[in-house]
Amino acid sequence: MPFAPGDVLSYIDMCREWGVSFQRGMYFRLKGNQSVLLMSRRRGAPYRDRVEQDGKVLIYEGHDTPKRHGIKSPKKLDQPDKNPGGTPTQNALFAEAATSHKLSGLPAETVFVYEKIHAGIWAFNGVFLLTDTWQESDGKRKVFKFKLELSDSPSHELTAQGGDIPHERIIPSEVKLAVWKRDKGKCVKCGASDNLHFDHDIPFSKGGTSIDAKNVQLLCARHNLEKHDRIE
Repeated sequence: MPFAPGDVLSYIDMCREWGVSFQRGMYFRLKGNQSVLLMSRRRGAPYRDRVEQDGKVLIYEGHDTPKRHGIKSPKKLDQPDKNPGGTPTQNALFAEAATSHKLSGLPAETVFVYEKIHAGIWAFNGVFLLTDTWQESDGKRKVFKFKLELSDSPSHELTAQGGDIPHERIIPSEVKLAVWKRDKGKCVKCGASDNLHFDHDIPFSKGGTSIDAKNVQLLCARHNLEKHDRIE
């Protein structure tokens, strides 16, 4: 079953949905023309990802050279665009796609973004379009940056079978973490701990906000489906 923005899922569920064991954070065209990015904004996260424009824009940082023999401090090296064998890195693949869209008008890449909120627990942030890229200094070396804009399309195919995914702003990481801790990882209605969803008490479409934990709660799939857009 396709995930909707705000859905909470386990690492196993995420791997099963895509048919791959996720071992890194960037997957260019993992399935057809669909790419995947994994992010984390928890304390100690290795990269500086950020959310802008009330959750409509994600600025994603590229990834470092993997630790291997002879490389002990990747954070001291410029983020790479080539692997040791000369093939393009994930940084380069995403950057080339973003540049082609920006300069040649080719369709923007469709990217599915997932965010780690707890050990083994992830949230689906939604479907984004890759619209820009650049390199900048973080004070020590050059890093890749990617701009992704939340898709306005009413639906995208997540799997070969497809599925509708509603358009919705990203709930900021700090809000997700606060809600997860406050609601103890359970549905506030029935106490279920599976098939959870970050739900707006007052929907965004009715003036609710994504940036205040008081307006966000955890609901199980059944109670989220019952609620829909209704203000309780």
